[in-house]
Amino acid sequence: MTQLALGKLNKLAVKKQVEFGVYLDGLSWGDILLPKRYVPSGAEVGTVLEVFLYLDSEDQLIATTEKPYVMVGQVAQLKAVAVTKVGAFLNWGLKKDLLVPFSEQQIPMQLDKYYLVYCYVDTSNRIVASAKLDRYIGKDTPDYQPGDEVQFYVASQTDLGYKVVVDHQHWGLLYKNQVFKPLRIGYKGTAYVQKVRDDLRIDLLLDKPGYEKTQAFTDVILERLKHKGGSLPISDKSTPEQIYGEFGVSKKMFKQAIGALYKAGKIVIEAEAIRLTQTQSN
Repeated sequence: MTQLALGKLNKLAVKKQVEFGVYLDGLSWGDILLPKRYVPSGAEVGTVLEVFLYLDSEDQLIATTEKPYVMVGQVAQLKAVAVTKVGAFLNWGLKKDLLVPFSEQQIPMQLDKYYLVYCYVDTSNRIVASAKLDRYIGKDTPDYQPGDEVQFYVASQTDLGYKVVVDHQHWGLLYKNQVFKPLRIGYKGTAYVQKVRDDLRIDLLLDKPGYEKTQAFTDVILERLKHKGGSLPISDKSTPEQIYGEFGVSKKMFKQAIGALYKAGKIVIEAEAIRLTQTQSN
């Protein structure tokens, strides 16, 4: 039997049509209302719809075809839209806001501020969120190989670089020498696994390791040179910050790429510039 999940997407069949929407077959959970404003045109009895299940303001189970900014088991950066005596409420893209109880706030939340939170179902079956990420992140053993692509959220800045949440469930680290611009808390990006450490934290790289990435980047450099008239005021002597500002990659990757282009006879590397060779300029 299909297992339904509160706070996640579920595929349910239309069981009955009524004036104010449709009832979906919630199996052991009973019939679940999908209000009329969320019912896709053409939906009829037997149509299978992908819906998000949550509790409405009366704590009744209800479905929507809208997708929230965060689901159970995920992290996201959300804005506080109300602070009350029961906790703070965050905008997660649905009509009913997402509660962060006081006990789950790292510091007292303030109106209109953004917070990185983890979404979960509490013991009373409510979908809530927590800013105390250490309670929920890093509990499972990572299963990654070097070079695997992952998504990350920046959680905090450390002496070594940036502590990040990897794929909503693991802790990772971006080292200072991999990052050439300040990253704000809640920044979302793509990185690549360098290694999984013995403490189960993941060392990450912003650049994809391997030959294929360097090859693709050489094409970017050639196109940029052609667009700029054959020359760019940047070289292997430029600072990491200058290189990242121009191309968005590390100095190591830049040097690998221009080295490959130089060996192929496509560019000349000067003290403060690179330029296309005569054959490439024609």
